[in-house]
Formats: sequence, C-alpha cells, structure tokens
Amino acid sequence: MYYSLKGKIIHKDKQFIVIDVNGVGYQVIVSHPDEFILNEETFVYTYLVVREDEQYLVGFNNLLEKQAFLSLINVKGIGPKLAINALSMTTPDMLMKAIASNNVAYLKRLPGIGQKAASQIILDLKGQLTGEKGNPEQYEDVKQALKQLGFKNTQIENVLAQINIENATNEEILALALKNLRKK
Repeated sequence: MYYSLKGKIIHKDKQFIVIDVNGVGYQVIVSHPDEFILNEETFVYTYLVVREDEQYLVGFNNLLEKQAFLSLINVKGIGPKLAINALSMTTPDMLMKAIASNNVAYLKRLPGIGQKAASQIILDLKGQLTGEKGNPEQYEDVKQALKQLGFKNTQIENVLAQINIENATNEEILALALKNLRKK
C-alpha cells in the first residue's frame, strides 16, 4: 500500500524515525535509525504491516534491504519485528552470503534467531538464492569436528560466524576455521 515516503526526519528513537510528509508525521520502524539525520530530507522504501491488533510501517534505505526483509518474513516462524531486529545486526549482503553458505552460526548471532529459526531460514531461502536446497547441518558437522579437537563452543561459534563461503565443502570450512582458531 505504501511503497515509499519522502520527507524530513523530525524525530529519531532507538527503533524508529518519524518522517514529516507534507505536515503528516509517519512513524517508521527502521533497522538502523542512526543512519538518518534529524531535520534532513530523506527517502525510505516502506512496507505496511497489518495485524489483527496493530498496524505499522517498516522502512528501508534501499531495495536490497527491503527484499531481504520480505524474504525473511516469508520464512515460517519469522515475523516482521524479528526480521527487522535481525537486519539491525547485519547487512542484506552478509545475510545472503550466510544463507548461501549454509552458515547457521552466523544467523544464530542475529537477535531472536536460534538454531531452529536459522535452519529454517537456510532451508527456505537458499533455494531462492541459488536454486538448490540448503543444508543447515553442514556447519553443525564442522562444529562437532572442532569440538572433538578440543575447542570450546564460544570459540567455535565466533569463528564459524565469520566464514561465509558459497558452495564450500565441510573440509574447506574446517580448514579455514582451524586456521582462524590458531591465530587466536
């Protein structure tokens, strides 16, 4: 219904901005409110969320971010608020790389995303990105191998969350993880 808004930023909060469009202030939930400057003209792409008990606008700096949001809310168990919170801690590009490379560890670092949601995101969205189904277990296999080598869960999660290589084999991910763990 509302594709975009253009107007002056008249208020900023931790989770939203208010855009004055010809005397009407629109509250828009955004992933990165700090990117908007008070009293400056701005343009945001929007998405209207309509629920039984609430309606609100979600805004995006660019179409890629909007597309990432729309993809996320089409995943079973991911709603608009969870999707925008997740986008607040990543970029659409990094999100898509994590999905394409089956990186559950990276997705689990996003707010509100646990093991089950991360796996569901990969299963549902990897096919849209690459045409093939995702394997969320791939990074779990590498994680188990690293555990057997004596590394701690937190070390493993931190290293795996930084590895986003499309179409990588378990051996390639394991080799890179070991290289990065040895540096620490």
